[in-house]
Amino acid sequence: MDADADAPSAPAAPARAVDLAASETPERLAAEWRRLEVHGAWPTQSHAFAAALEPLLAGAHRHVLGVRRNRAVTAILPLCREDRFLARWRLAGSSELFEPSDLLCARADDAGPVAAAIAALRHPVSLDRISADSPLVPALRRAIGQRGWLSVRPAMPCPMIALDSGWRDPESRFSARRRSDFRRAARRAEAMGRVTYETLAPAAHAFDALFDEAIAVELNSWKRDAGSAIAVDARRETFFRRFFRSAATDGNFRLSFLRIDGEAVAMQMALLWSGRYWLFKIGHDERFGKCSPGTLLMLHMLGWAAEQGLESFELLGEAEPWITRFWTEEQRGCVHLRTYPYTLPGLIALAADALVWLRRRLPAPRR
Repeated sequence: MDADADAPSAPAAPARAVDLAASETPERLAAEWRRLEVHGAWPTQSHAFAAALEPLLAGAHRHVLGVRRNRAVTAILPLCREDRFLARWRLAGSSELFEPSDLLCARADDAGPVAAAIAALRHPVSLDRISADSPLVPALRRAIGQRGWLSVRPAMPCPMIALDSGWRDPESRFSARRRSDFRRAARRAEAMGRVTYETLAPAAHAFDALFDEAIAVELNSWKRDAGSAIAVDARRETFFRRFFRSAATDGNFRLSFLRIDGEAVAMQMALLWSGRYWLFKIGHDERFGKCSPGTLLMLHMLGWAAEQGLESFELLGEAEPWITRFWTEEQRGCVHLRTYPYTLPGLIALAADALVWLRRRLPAPRR
């Protein structure tokens, strides 16, 4: 009989938060990150998204805050901060891309060690547009305690459409007036030439040419003058090229076009992730604006996504009026979390934000 058979087992090591970028090799961190992705709520929590951010975060301080239980990584939160004394820690990529994200964790109680590490930081932290039901919200309320002050405010939600078999005929889900608008737009498109739709899952060798065609469509829209077209900003173009190429290599990228006589006049760039269609980028050529090509492509893709058996059509971005008025009022709730530690950088940040808050609420001066 084994002499150690009756010996008590060693207690499990307590979970602790560490900077994973400093304590793990890049290869192991990437593998652990990908293993956790099954627990994610957003594709922006993926390792591919974080890895593609490199050109947008040049010069910034970075932490990959995480939790390790024994040798397994069970939570990840990538943070960054500009190299300035008063700069705040924030979710990596949040200021550059304005997309929602959250703590990636295998279990809700892993938020506790992460929250404790955030509460111990000397600089304030701004977590913009994280999930309203994130485990970080209650964990930070507990962790901040007497160390500082926590602000939790509603953030712009993300629009979405829950799909079922009825969406295979997407026109039927809209009012008679909207159906008439769709048919009128389709007739106008057909009057301009032969209308075709295509949804592609490009292989790596074909990706760049198709990506270039898509961003050229976007560049022919109002987004060029607004400065929000991908091709206007070289760093953002590099990010999206890297992110979408990685997704294409994994087979998860979908690029859709509406073509008139073979010319691309509207496009969508999206990911299939966690059984959902995640729409990152849309665009249409304004020369064909009379036929509303973006609207026609959106309607077509809703039907396509339902045919694929996907759970939802996620529009990301913000719940803008044109989305809530024409497409959906369903939303995924988000919140802003801001910590203000009782340190000089934290108190200055609190005073600055309080001043902004007061200015927004004071009546405009009379002229």
